[in-house]
Amino acid sequence: MAALLSLLVAPRNASAQTAANAPSQQYHNRTADAFVLLAGGAVAFLAHESGHLVCDVVFDAHPRLTGVHFGPLPFFAVTHDADISPRRELTIDAAGFRTQEATSEWLLTRRPHLAREHAPFAKGVLAFDVLTSLGYGVVAMTRSGPAERDTRGMAAASGLDERVIGAIVIVPAALDAIRYFKPEWTWAKWMSRVAKVGTVALVIKSR
Repeated sequence: MAALLSLLVAPRNASAQTAANAPSQQYHNRTADAFVLLAGGAVAFLAHESGHLVCDVVFDAHPRLTGVHFGPLPFFAVTHDADISPRRELTIDAAGFRTQEATSEWLLTRRPHLAREHAPFAKGVLAFDVLTSLGYGVVAMTRSGPAERDTRGMAAASGLDERVIGAIVIVPAALDAIRYFKPEWTWAKWMSRVAKVGTVALVIKSR
């Protein structure tokens, strides 16, 4: 995880690293960049949860915070009433992923060479989007984690196996990671977009 984040933060243009920088200045810059990176991730997290919250409010599902645990780690999640239609349940549960995918698409479309830029905030947002989707996908594949996990709700609402939902979440995130490191691979860009658009069919399919 730390290695991947360091790859995301550091510009991939070697000329950006100058020998003239003093060690103390380099340390200061890296520390500042780390804080900005984390700020980008925090904003992306708020956007993810806001996606759920907006759909909860639109569907009058009475959103509220509830405590959850991932192993020994305490956390919280936005939850809602259980007596809503499967289509609304699927829309609410998928809203965080849709927000992440939309944000990643906007960033990678406007800044296809983001990896070569010194842009820790944008990279923090993208890192959260990609790593969170990959993490959720792995959890879905193994059917582990808290019962309130989004992929479990999406599976129940759509009638699909949760491992299928995991694959649906993983594919666009993995393709966006490829786009970040290899922006010249246009096939990854278009496959990513097709995968994101294709997930909308889940809502139409839901009962």
